[in-house]
Amino acid sequence: MKAIVYHKGSPNVFQCAEIEKPTARGDEVLIKVRAASVNPLDWRMKSTRPGRDVAGQVEAVGGKVTKFKPGDEVFGTCLGAFAEYVCAAERALAVKPDNVTFDQAASVPVAAFTALQGLCDKGRIQPGQRVLINGAAGGVGTFAVQIAKSFGADVTGVCSTRNVEMVSTIGADRVIDYTQEDFTKKEQRYDLILDCVGNHSLPACRRVLNRNGVCVMVGAPKALWIVLSRVLQAIVYSQFVSQTFVVFISKSSQEDLTILCELMKAGKVTPVIDRRYTLREVPEAIRYLEEGHARGKVVITLEEDIRT
Repeated sequence: MKAIVYHKGSPNVFQCAEIEKPTARGDEVLIKVRAASVNPLDWRMKSTRPGRDVAGQVEAVGGKVTKFKPGDEVFGTCLGAFAEYVCAAERALAVKPDNVTFDQAASVPVAAFTALQGLCDKGRIQPGQRVLINGAAGGVGTFAVQIAKSFGADVTGVCSTRNVEMVSTIGADRVIDYTQEDFTKKEQRYDLILDCVGNHSLPACRRVLNRNGVCVMVGAPKALWIVLSRVLQAIVYSQFVSQTFVVFISKSSQEDLTILCELMKAGKVTPVIDRRYTLREVPEAIRYLEEGHARGKVVITLEEDIRT
């Protein structure tokens, strides 16, 4: 079967190669991949089998699997999603809602986990709160805007000029164009900030937080020392001020996957897809995402999907 593999030291580190088709064992589910999506992890944490988000049809199941059977349409997380077939743990999957496509379902897991866990687990979002999403047009941001609205928050999105209309369309109550205004210099205060970009200092973010507000940081510049610096600053600030600053990385959760399923079924969350690429075009898709201008998610659609 065809799959994208990572070759360390090669000029083209991500290459399409022929590898052995996997076999489902124990609690594993073998998936015929219909779509996958690209995340920053795919280039920042290079592994031999890139790709984490997957959607497709169950081809076979291991002997310990009880929730799925061949033919079921599923989505979730795995290792090596950029392939024609992949194995995933039963606990990492959910049945795909009928009202979303494979492309849409594949765009959900990592980005939507980050948005949901950032807003709920770390941000403790409550109905009626004023919530700001910095980077509202990106993969995490587009989910965050919709999830925050589903929890009854008053949502402000921050994005570039070309994305203002889109962010408003997906549910933001107001949108700040960062090319025209700096949200950290405005008078409005927020109960919760979900920062998906990391382009403002903690003191600047603190200025627009309410007294007991929370700033959750899920994005940061690529330089490792800057990331570590923000983590240390967050720890120190939270010790000495009434506001809370949190830096976190999301984790796979079947419970959260179920919540996201219900939100999509109810029409409260609709994945936003910017571009679609074929399996052979994964390197190009990763380069595009790395540029930092994607609107929503970048999806890998297998050739079969394109023909049909």
